[in-house]
Amino acid sequence: MKAEQVVRALTTPLASPAYARTAARFTDREYLNIVYRTDPDALRAVVPEPLEIDEPLVRFEVMKMNEVTSFGPYTEAGQVIPVRLGAERGEYLHAMYLDNFGATVAGREIAAYPKVAGTPKLFTDSGALVGTLDYGTLRVATATMGYKHHALDLDAAREQITTPTYMLKIVPGYDGTPRVCELVRTRITDVVVKQAWTGPARLQLFQHALAPLADLPVLEVVSASHILTDLTLSGVRPVHDYLTEARS
Repeated sequence: MKAEQVVRALTTPLASPAYARTAARFTDREYLNIVYRTDPDALRAVVPEPLEIDEPLVRFEVMKMNEVTSFGPYTEAGQVIPVRLGAERGEYLHAMYLDNFGATVAGREIAAYPKVAGTPKLFTDSGALVGTLDYGTLRVATATMGYKHHALDLDAAREQITTPTYMLKIVPGYDGTPRVCELVRTRITDVVVKQAWTGPARLQLFQHALAPLADLPVLEVVSASHILTDLTLSGVRPVHDYLTEARS
């Protein structure tokens, strides 16, 4: 293989890339979102500067990707934290667990999504929408919501989905120190909200050393939503370079 071909390669292995060189389009992406109040000190311990917290809130989400170009169907779950960067309000992606290797690798390498392996599920059970997350063979989260009890305004649902998102992009160097250490921003703009609902909800988080969702304990459920959308993910751009700050 010629050197110029290597430079143009998107990912390894060179002969069988881990993901396709294409923008993934999500069709009928289904969200279960539960916003809850948590311990403010625990929240401050995990949100990196220069992001700031106004209220001690966390959003637990389960997303069922019913159809995704290049990746196929898969499910994802995680925790998202409402934050502020200067005057802009957004969300910090704290943790994401999913059951698709290609989507995991692409999310980490192309962007900065904090994705690791897990087994999330989203399904209905006896009049409830249920979201679960297992790490290995152990349950670490169970979310329940009344199935389509009350319609949610579509514009309000769209605002939830298109909130600016912040992530940490960390690439280690060969000497053990970071080669890249940036706060990056993205925002979904190409979105069609098809359905949106709300209803009563509960969330249980279970202690696990390697999936520490319960380190942000559930003190009070604030709101819940069930949203069905089509969307395409946008690219990311850096908004803060930690290495430049450290050298100054």
